[in-house]
Amino acid sequence: MPTSGSASERRGAARTAVVWSGLQPVWDRAAGQDVLDIGGGTGGFAVRVAELGHRVRVVDPSPDALAALDRRARESGVEVTGQQGDLSSLLDVAEPGSADVVLCHGVLEVVDDPAAALATIARVLRPGGVLSLLVAQRHAAVVARAMAGHFEQARAILDGTPLGQQSPAGRAARRFTHEELTDLLSTAGFTITTTHAVRVFSDLVPGSLLDLEPGATTALLELEEAVSERAEYRPLAAQLHVVASH
Repeated sequence: MPTSGSASERRGAARTAVVWSGLQPVWDRAAGQDVLDIGGGTGGFAVRVAELGHRVRVVDPSPDALAALDRRARESGVEVTGQQGDLSSLLDVAEPGSADVVLCHGVLEVVDDPAAALATIARVLRPGGVLSLLVAQRHAAVVARAMAGHFEQARAILDGTPLGQQSPAGRAARRFTHEELTDLLSTAGFTITTTHAVRVFSDLVPGSLLDLEPGATTALLELEEAVSERAEYRPLAAQLHVVASH
């Protein structure tokens, strides 16, 4: 996690560090894997994967994001293929059984049918393939809305209504509990390998503390990693990161 840059950048790095740590065994299991990053945007994650020697393809609906991905990959000296599309049209751009690893980070919240989306991902994966799924977690969203004084939004999220932050496409974002995620993945034929609580404390720590307190950034990252695999902290996490095999 960087110790320079803005507090928001360091918070973002804390999230990435926990997710990256959870995926390290996946990258280490074999060289030159075929990785599909759904909604990978400008390639902040995809380029790092390519730098490890894996073949990476990003599917994203934004042509501007894909152009930025191409620039980022060229600047890093790696090749990442970008294709315009989304989960609803995934099988138009990715053949069944073509991926060893699928990254689906921050996407399941805004699809029309999460169960159908996971079933599509299962078709794209090869037997024994791995899904990395990062989603917003409901309990923490309820607390965050209530603490901000948005009590009606907190109640709606508590009841499972997709109300609140809107996606770029204008669709309301869902939040998931660990139990709901487990059921969805099981129905789609996935077996969960690991679950990580992400951003348990990062969203609660004042930015001024990260800016002014020496060593606070490093200590925050160590704390986030220490609680990431403890089940009792999952309800406090802004996000859940699940690694599952199919």
